[in-house]
Amino acid sequence: MLKESLSIVYMGTPDFAVAPLKALVEGEYRVVGVVTMPDKPAGRGMQLQSSPVKDYALSQGLPLLQPEKLKEPTFLQALQALQADLFIVVAFRMLPEVVWSMPRFGTFNLHASLLPQYRGAAPIHWAVINGETETGVTTFLLQHTIDTGDILLQAALPIGEDECTGSVHDRLMVLGSELVLRTVNLFIEGKAKPQPQAALADVATLKPAPKLFKDNTRIDWSCEGKAVFNWIRGLSPYPAAWTTLVPVSDTAASALTIKVFEATFEAALHDKQPGTILTDAKSFLKVAVPGGFILLKRLQSAGRKAMSVDAWLRGFSGVNDWMFV
Repeated sequence: MLKESLSIVYMGTPDFAVAPLKALVEGEYRVVGVVTMPDKPAGRGMQLQSSPVKDYALSQGLPLLQPEKLKEPTFLQALQALQADLFIVVAFRMLPEVVWSMPRFGTFNLHASLLPQYRGAAPIHWAVINGETETGVTTFLLQHTIDTGDILLQAALPIGEDECTGSVHDRLMVLGSELVLRTVNLFIEGKAKPQPQAALADVATLKPAPKLFKDNTRIDWSCEGKAVFNWIRGLSPYPAAWTTLVPVSDTAASALTIKVFEATFEAALHDKQPGTILTDAKSFLKVAVPGGFILLKRLQSAGRKAMSVDAWLRGFSGVNDWMFV
């Protein structure tokens, strides 16, 4: 089959999904349509904002669909009318079978982990949080249960010891774009040979990647220091690990919510209570944890901008009389 004869519909929403679409367009693959989320109000003015995928699709003059519901008859008719041979999904929504079963070659998804590990909404975050030294990307065919379809291709990527999720995300975005093209080429060449995930790992050893919310991103200072460090870098820059700063003795003072974007871990023996602050009130801020100290580098108080710790200390007097909980 010639590359020009394989028609593709691409589905995605955030920045992570733009790079593979751009690679397809610049590689002169035949993208006959793009599906993305409807515009949504955002920002202080709550003005309607389009997705990064929509912005790129419009810049390239690609046909665009933005369904509110994926089972809407009008959407399904418009999708069918594109007569695509293959659907590609990158960071979109869970598709109903009536959609993913539509094209003759089916639908494949790009997932930011080495499946079957880290199935779920936040695979990059959890790989870093768990201190993994390697992650990767996987293309797989969609089926009824999310992230369980037969695997087409995989590519691995090392995770640096001090690397944050934002950095891993950006490198996986590039690697994922390359893998999408390689996967499309398998269909063009008639060489696609999906492999069941069950053949790759014992189900008992699988690690999940559930969605992250405010109630499950709080820092627990009683955890071992390396785990706290991994927690912070695994949630940076978004949604960001957070903690509460409370006065040690002044009951009239209000607790403050603090987000932590960057830190390092110093192993050390001490008898300090977890969350205890050690600082010169000018240039450094350490927090006691089991096995050492977390040295904060970049943080943000509620309602303020993120800043370096020295800048934050200049605007916070009496920090020695507070602690993190």
